[in-house]
Amino acid sequence: MNSPEHFIPGKDASLETTIATLQAKLAAVGFRAEEHSWLNPVEGVWSVHLREADCPLLYTNGKGATQLAARASALGEFFERLSCNYFWSHYYLGEANASGQFAHYPQEKWFATHDEWEWPEGILTPELQALYNPDGEIDSEALVDMNTGNLERGICTIPYLRQRDGETVFMPVNIISNLYVSNGMSAGNTPTEARAQALSEILERHVKFKVIREGLCLPEVPAEVIARYPAIAAGIQGLREAGFGILVRDASLGGEYPVINVTLLNPHDQGVFVSFGAHPRFEVALERALTELLQGRALAALDGFPAASHDLEDVASVPNIEIHFVDSSGTVHWNFLANTPDFAFCDWNFAGSTAEDFERLAAIIHAAGHDILIADFTHLGVYTCRIIVPGMSEIYPLDELDFDNNSIGNELRPSILHWQDLTEPQCAELLEALNDIDLDEQKPVAALIGLAADPDSLWADLRVGELKCLLALAIGDEEAVDAGLLWVSNFSQINPARRRVYSCIENLLRLDDDERYMEALLGLYGKETLELAMVTLSGELRFFGTPSAGMNLEGCVMHGKLLEAYAKVQKLK
Repeated sequence: MNSPEHFIPGKDASLETTIATLQAKLAAVGFRAEEHSWLNPVEGVWSVHLREADCPLLYTNGKGATQLAARASALGEFFERLSCNYFWSHYYLGEANASGQFAHYPQEKWFATHDEWEWPEGILTPELQALYNPDGEIDSEALVDMNTGNLERGICTIPYLRQRDGETVFMPVNIISNLYVSNGMSAGNTPTEARAQALSEILERHVKFKVIREGLCLPEVPAEVIARYPAIAAGIQGLREAGFGILVRDASLGGEYPVINVTLLNPHDQGVFVSFGAHPRFEVALERALTELLQGRALAALDGFPAASHDLEDVASVPNIEIHFVDSSGTVHWNFLANTPDFAFCDWNFAGSTAEDFERLAAIIHAAGHDILIADFTHLGVYTCRIIVPGMSEIYPLDELDFDNNSIGNELRPSILHWQDLTEPQCAELLEALNDIDLDEQKPVAALIGLAADPDSLWADLRVGELKCLLALAIGDEEAVDAGLLWVSNFSQINPARRRVYSCIENLLRLDDDERYMEALLGLYGKETLELAMVTLSGELRFFGTPSAGMNLEGCVMHGKLLEAYAKVQKLK
């Protein structure tokens, strides 16, 4: 006798069919995804961590009202990140990919950067160029993606289809990775299912950021409305019985958007944790808000969220909004917690087919004056899309293209990856370049150049400030060495063994005669640290002996695994 299949609202196939299909296709591509950290903290809320066995940097988190739903969610997210290349968006793809027939997708189009300041004609549209570069002060080289860093080849773009008129818009990979990150990606059983999910996610975050930024107070969802969905009500009751305050509020802003909010109030430490969910079906939106609240979190892990703030300017700040995207650990304003809502409760529900879901969501966005750009990806045998809504779906501010562009390390990458081969003048040039671009000295060097660092290597925790110190030591620039040692002494996250070496170097520089103090230095630091400090100070040893990785990242095991995984999806494109 066959077991009954399980269907959930908003999906075009049963959970069993979805799971079997995705698992089979994942195996066919050559990936071994393993499930870890199953959690079921309250009734009706499940989550799981899914990780690739050979390359743990490839992972996703799934959530749902049942174990099956959470597994399907994790698998779907895994495919969306494979298909949209999101797993590799923060990393350098190596010379072979950067100069290959195609670096990202066969349909990509490259534009030469002939003029430093003029963005090439054909990229985006005139209106979008004005949106992303309003003052014309972002040079065209800033659009070269950090994944290839191939300045000679130019700007890599991906074609997106504009929904209102079918026009093709060539979107630079660099703009996507800098401003939109994972927002608007979705994999589904059908195109309309995936597209509806992607638009729901975009609207969810748009409303979430607006509510937090403006300190809006949302209307309560009446208990009798929640009671229509017994499984969800049971999960909410479970949290309350565990001692938490739970607010369930309508975030539709007067029926305009299909969004729900669930807020957890923690009496243990007065922390406030907000979660939002969106979907044309009220039930699905409510369930998503609840499962998102507990995704990857046991009840004991709900401590540590910040208390509500009285400073709306701080709450509305860019760093706080960004934290709300990363892990929802930002602050909210006390106005948000009031019981005097800025909108009346709207008992909305727009249930329909997934095609009707997509049409309704698209109509909301078009009515707000925004365009919808869609790129479809089917090379892995699963329909996946990435949707961009310029002016609405950005996660990071538009001006980050100018002030915090992730391609800033493109020109520095070759020198850093060949650091053992640099002459003293070349080391001096690299130090000068690091100073000229005014980087945050706490920025990890691996992130700057797009390297997946091995856990026990110097790359794992090397920061820009420490790299400047090492370069100064390599060239014997006393003033720069003093500045570097001061930075190291004030930065608490330096590896303890290296910190002892820097401390020893500082003493060696200050002592007028090393030999007079050698016994004391040996007693304080030990022979190994003292010798390491002396050869580093003399310039005999650079960068703690860490070899040059080169542009092919030789010796970088984790990065090699990442590129091996990329090769698996590249051959199917």
